[in-house]
Amino acid sequence: MTSPERLSTKTAVFAPLIDTSFGIVAEGCHAVDRRDQLGSFTANAENLGEVEGVEAVIATGVIGFKAEHMDLLPDLKIICCFGVGFENVDLEAAKARGIAVTNAPATNGDTVADHAVGLALTVARGILETNAAARDGRWMAARKVYRPTLNGARVGIIGLGAIGEAIARRCAGFDAAIGYFGRNERPNCPYRYYSDVEAMAADSDFLIVACPGGPATHHIVNARVLEAMGPSGILVNIGRGTVVDTPALANALKKGLIYGAGLDVVEGEPEIPAELADAPNTIITPHMAGRSPVALEAQCARALENIGRMSRGEPLVYQVV
Repeated sequence: MTSPERLSTKTAVFAPLIDTSFGIVAEGCHAVDRRDQLGSFTANAENLGEVEGVEAVIATGVIGFKAEHMDLLPDLKIICCFGVGFENVDLEAAKARGIAVTNAPATNGDTVADHAVGLALTVARGILETNAAARDGRWMAARKVYRPTLNGARVGIIGLGAIGEAIARRCAGFDAAIGYFGRNERPNCPYRYYSDVEAMAADSDFLIVACPGGPATHHIVNARVLEAMGPSGILVNIGRGTVVDTPALANALKKGLIYGAGLDVVEGEPEIPAELADAPNTIITPHMAGRSPVALEAQCARALENIGRMSRGEPLVYQVV
């Protein structure tokens, strides 16, 4: 992908983009490579001159962008979050300074949804375990275990945003009965609404977390919710690690209170919590559910589009503040 017109807007890239992504952004604007350097971005930094005149920043919800960072960029006009999340961006500080904040839903949602279903099936069908057994000469023993599947199952989705809806559509293809939890019931939605996560968990074979992080969702999947799932329940989290109470999850897995878990996000990532290191029937992937070539190009295009709109004084797409 190449940008049709290279923007002159000076843009500091703090998001930990892979080289391919950074290359696409750099083709589309005047990009300054500050990847993985937000922790050292202070008033005492030796290379502050590199970001003089920066009008745009590319960050992520995970690394965020704080008031003290904004203060070091007096010309800053827009913060583009490279993904759906924006939970660690100081929105109040941005609003007070007249800095727009955007995110990028509907860019990697289908890829995330594919990954969520993949995690659900990998855990339920014991794909990793049975692959190892077959290669280790335990073919017949592995065949004797009858494992659950997604077909006709009950699926509860926490957060029916763009990604949650994409997951629901895929699960509907498995003839699953779908419920969802959210702040409000969606009008004309074909799925059953729950106002209580625990009640939905009790009615679900698969509980899929697809909501953002932040104070409102912190540990809403707690010990009671996990216990309500029961010993056949499978948890999938492609939202944020903070939504799930890690010690409670580890306890539920080790005591057989739930069947298993497929996690693309964990609290304290990139470190895997010690409690989960030896948890049985648990699949962990490194927060890469949204990563595919198609999603990468779409996310880069969304950031460049908003930077271009900002420079031309046009309305932004998916503006948070």
